[in-house]
Amino acid sequence: MPRPWPTDPPTAAHRAAYAGAATTSFWLDDLPERAGDPPLSGSTTADLCIVGGGFTGLWAALHAKADDPSRDVVLLEADRIGAGASGRNGGFAVASLTHGLGNGLARFPAEMPALERLALENFAGIKDDLARHGIDAQLEETGELLALLEPHEVEAAQQDAELARAFGHDVEVLDAVAMRAEVDSPLFLGGVWDRTGAGVLHPGRLVAGLRDSALVAGVRLHERTPALGLERAGDAMDVRTPGGTVRARRTLLATSAYPPLLARLRHFVVPVYDYVLVTEPLSAEQKASVGWRNRQGIGDGGNQFHYYRLTADDRILWGGYDAVYRRGGPVGPQYDDHDPTFAALSQHFFATFPQLEGVRFTHRWGGAIDTCSRFSVFFGTAHGGRVAYATGYTGLGVAATRFGARVGLDLLDGRETEATRLRYVRRKPVPFPPEPLRSAVVALTQRGLAAADRHEGRRGPWLRLLDRLGLGFDS
Repeated sequence: MPRPWPTDPPTAAHRAAYAGAATTSFWLDDLPERAGDPPLSGSTTADLCIVGGGFTGLWAALHAKADDPSRDVVLLEADRIGAGASGRNGGFAVASLTHGLGNGLARFPAEMPALERLALENFAGIKDDLARHGIDAQLEETGELLALLEPHEVEAAQQDAELARAFGHDVEVLDAVAMRAEVDSPLFLGGVWDRTGAGVLHPGRLVAGLRDSALVAGVRLHERTPALGLERAGDAMDVRTPGGTVRARRTLLATSAYPPLLARLRHFVVPVYDYVLVTEPLSAEQKASVGWRNRQGIGDGGNQFHYYRLTADDRILWGGYDAVYRRGGPVGPQYDDHDPTFAALSQHFFATFPQLEGVRFTHRWGGAIDTCSRFSVFFGTAHGGRVAYATGYTGLGVAATRFGARVGLDLLDGRETEATRLRYVRRKPVPFPPEPLRSAVVALTQRGLAAADRHEGRRGPWLRLLDRLGLGFDS
């Protein structure tokens, strides 16, 4: 492991801290019980069929009905609504549509002023939608705080802050003393606090609120209804399920990291597993020992980075670092529990906050991220414009999914907008190679990212080659 993480393996005490943890998402456990929406039974028709009951699908359903209340909308979810990435993420709501300014400038330099403006407009639109539909997602606009753990990260902080200010962000660079006054860890050498277009929320509450609002708007929801096939039916599309078929004039695919109904998408999306721990609620004394009065969402500055935040009841959510890819990209509940990663997360948590020794973790879980080579959502249409998709968010999608849903609907409706004219929307990412080369490339890239962290951020020949090819892999 790179500095500043321990080089010794995790101990029995690190494993004991999460031994009794529930292997389910805290966010979904924190919701009241509800009756499930009925599976599809028999055949039906619709104006719009949405495949996927996460953020993208739910935002699309709401906006489709807002655009035209008479439009008949059916939404299909293979499991329970929000059971995928939308109910398993860290709840970081960050406006960026490009996985940060640096990534966006590397790929869409001419369009970044427009993309940043559209990102902030979308963020404001989220708040408007929450207010309009009465959704209490526990949104806290605390900004995002980058924790600097290495000297080379501190050296780059002023330059990064100036770049953000050039795009209108309110950014403060913190030295070690100021950073530890915000959140106290012996590992922190400084920080960068961006107060613009960022905060944290409760993703489970957001999913539940969007679902309830979709029902009120007249959307027909079917859970436990996996889409098995997609076929042309004259001027419409048939979406085949175990219990029947939906024949729809238009179909929006919002399936994230799950196997897509369009074979072409398998070349562009790699399912990568991310893992999370959540502590028991901190006592008043424990919370005081850490500080964190301003409750920012935090990420540290390495290629292999952790993300962490407080919940409403003062638990700490702690995730990231490992990105686990399995050959062939399988996705399923059998991969949600991964002891080697949880052990490393526990060890790193107590290295970051030694004052919290003895704290227990109540929840541990994993989930698949729909990674693409440009690290941000991409779009497309198929079957003569009857099908559209938005996928590849790469772990920064809580806010961007609303934008993705909006663009997907505009593509289906043939509506030209500022967004649909952008190269960002019109261009696909570089595809990943097929197996077995894909696994070899992913492993080599992960080793390169870890090596860069060990060598003051310097990217080796392999990472520089990938940069030139426009091929990325998120750590």
